[in-house]
Amino acid sequence: MILEYNLQYFAEGPGGEKTEEPTGKKLSDARDEGQVAKSQELNMAVGLFLAVQLLKFRGASLGEGFVNIMRWIFGSLDQYTALPEGRFTANDFLVLQRTVMIQMLLMMLPFFIVIIFIMLVVNILQVGWKITTKPMQPKLSKLNPLSGMKRLFSKDKLVELLKSVVKVGLIGYIAWDYLIGKTGFLSLLYSYDPLRAIKTVGNFVVEMGQTISIVYLGIGALDLLYQRKKFHDEMMMTKQEVKDEYKNSEGDPQVKGKIRQKMQEVSRARMMKAVPKADVVITNPTHYAVALMYDLDVADAPIVVAKGQDFIAKRIKEIAKEAKVEIVENKPLARMLYSNVKIGEMIPEELYQAVAEVLAYVYRLHGEEDKLGRRAG
Repeated sequence: MILEYNLQYFAEGPGGEKTEEPTGKKLSDARDEGQVAKSQELNMAVGLFLAVQLLKFRGASLGEGFVNIMRWIFGSLDQYTALPEGRFTANDFLVLQRTVMIQMLLMMLPFFIVIIFIMLVVNILQVGWKITTKPMQPKLSKLNPLSGMKRLFSKDKLVELLKSVVKVGLIGYIAWDYLIGKTGFLSLLYSYDPLRAIKTVGNFVVEMGQTISIVYLGIGALDLLYQRKKFHDEMMMTKQEVKDEYKNSEGDPQVKGKIRQKMQEVSRARMMKAVPKADVVITNPTHYAVALMYDLDVADAPIVVAKGQDFIAKRIKEIAKEAKVEIVENKPLARMLYSNVKIGEMIPEELYQAVAEVLAYVYRLHGEEDKLGRRAG
């Protein structure tokens, strides 16, 4: 009994296993789509650490601000209690509440601005600066319940769940351990005046917050390493993907080859049409052929109008014979012209003498001995 195996079913994605490093184009396209390696945990950890530090150095002024707000509230209530019964309406309460909220917001606003700015800087340091709206664009695939279930029970979601459990467990343990040690102090808070109680609670929060934020920073740093490793693995490419990308960006090599071949054919045909206008064809004699034209109305020195090797050289000589253009054998000169002068260029000065001798010989053959002299003059 013979078992047949179709190995394509064992390949991981199109083209097989992802063994190739991601190309610059794929990384750039992913970035345009909003796919980058960044850690939200690190952003939150930095925000928490900064908030704790601000509370540590500005906590006293915040506490005084809260106490002043409370005094203002109770002072405002005194004026309402002096009014006839029924004058303190629901609208009065809403006005009082709105005023308190605005005062508290204005007091906290500088802290929020600094924290948000620093978190934005941390985010930019992680992934650089690039604004894209593509992640916010609606996608029909997100509305697919099957895809949603797949994402819900994916490996990434399980990792995120495990990470959240570890994070909450560590932070919860640190907070519980700290509060257990401070039970005695907390029981005395009721006997303190408001300002002292707020300062005491503030100190507790700062001490506990510093420990928690440092641990959270460690979690954020580890999460950043994990996110970068995960992103790199996701961006890895198969050999087929690399080939396809090259074709899409640079063009199919076969198509480019055909275009190049067509351009060479057109250029060669144009070159062959210029051979009959030449004054002489200098040959190797079998490997090289260079056609020269000397016309002062075109250039100050002889120019190469056609050149070729082997088959093309043979074709140039055939056209020259048909057009009765003189063919002169000069091996060194033919090689020098072929290797150093492009089609449409004038010959260099160091070859003037050698070419002049060839042209003089050709003109003598045709009874045009004075032709070179007239052109030079």
